[in-house]
Amino acid sequence: MQATMHGNGMYKFLSAVALFTFALGLALVPQQASSQSPQDTSSPQSAADEPAPAYHVQAPKGELPETMNPGLFTDPVVQNAYAVAAKIKKTLYQQPCYCHCDRSQGHKSLLDCFASKHGSECGTCIYEDFYTFEQSRKGKAAAQIRAGIIKGEWKSVDATKYQKPLPAN
Repeated sequence: MQATMHGNGMYKFLSAVALFTFALGLALVPQQASSQSPQDTSSPQSAADEPAPAYHVQAPKGELPETMNPGLFTDPVVQNAYAVAAKIKKTLYQQPCYCHCDRSQGHKSLLDCFASKHGSECGTCIYEDFYTFEQSRKGKAAAQIRAGIIKGEWKSVDATKYQKPLPAN
């Protein structure tokens, strides 16, 4: 009788583990919902054929939100990211963010990452910010920069040059 009880208890335990694992797997599967706003339906696709995260196709018509003060952060790379973001707000407004904060935070563009504390905690946001800054200094238009971000070119940014304070210009 005890062998049957032991076997039955083991069966229940293994069934519970299997059910828990299945439920956890379902919870971790990414949502396939589109992250674009309706006005952005004609945006380019990423290499994975997934729609680009939310961004604005055109420059803003009104006031943009302020980026957070770089002095609020102690890490020099983060300080530089926020300082750079303040200089290129109109361009950041037109860029997607591949950390997919449009899904998790409701962001509408890369600018939203630096109008909040989110950019200080996310390497993707920081690298895309520096990429946007570097490309805009080369004279690239927002759409050209966006195409580079969608291709993943932001991953090649050398962040070591942002470990010291940047010149004021």
